[in-house]
Amino acid sequence: MRKIPFPLNEKDLETFLIAALAEDVGTGDITSETVIPETAQLCATMVAREPMILSGLPVACAIFRTCDPHVVLTAHAHEGDQLSEGAPILRIDGNGRGLLTAERTALNIVQHLSGIATLTGRYVEAIKGTDAVILDTRKTTPLLRSMEKYAVACGGGVNHRMGLYDAVMIKDNHIAVAGSITKAVAAAKQAGHSQIQVECDTLNQVKEALAAGATSLLLDNMPPPKLREALAIIDGRAITEASGGVRLDTVRAIAETGVDRISIGRLTQSAPAVDIGLDFGAL
Repeated sequence: MRKIPFPLNEKDLETFLIAALAEDVGTGDITSETVIPETAQLCATMVAREPMILSGLPVACAIFRTCDPHVVLTAHAHEGDQLSEGAPILRIDGNGRGLLTAERTALNIVQHLSGIATLTGRYVEAIKGTDAVILDTRKTTPLLRSMEKYAVACGGGVNHRMGLYDAVMIKDNHIAVAGSITKAVAAAKQAGHSQIQVECDTLNQVKEALAAGATSLLLDNMPPPKLREALAIIDGRAITEASGGVRLDTVRAIAETGVDRISIGRLTQSAPAVDIGLDFGAL
């Protein structure tokens, strides 16, 4: 099992927890405060209700600890684990009010991140045996990017650039404003950037980007036959990335063309949440 570093430091996690719980709890959990005795102790087990890859458990644990500082948490699974239906994930023993207040926020984040990890895992499995890797994109939920990209890593994918600040990617709108691929790449070089990716929609753009000195080419919405033509032109002179409309039923054929990377926006943009339950009982 590979170790995947959790993306939030203690301060950033605390900031997230405060905002997430404030959104749900507001001035107080009036139902639990009305119905559940203050001293009631409960146990609960988080359970996978469908096959999945787990992601987000550290956040869920932090949410339960925030709502009940004395809670006892016993993990039965780890981040990146492939779980079968019915597999226990986490046992929680603690104050009844605290557990019920934390329940929905904790489940929401684990279901969402595990959904991303699970979908990523399906794409990774679909291209198994090829040399390609699965990448995420910037198509993420605002303020959740680092956690969603972490979930991609839990599923066996590889993170692309984190944001606009850490890599030069010249796309169609940049080209339109700059005047040409050649001018855009020249400007990036003049600014001191040595690693430059260019989005190419046509084979002529591939030729121009190579001539300009691009180090990576994003081959956008090219079907496999056209990808092979582009790869023949590139001939190993730049890193190649296929993107645009990639689906589970097409990703294998794309990988078999020989591209280095396949980036998929839907990993984070439209992955369905997995079904995870929290079964309660009295201590």
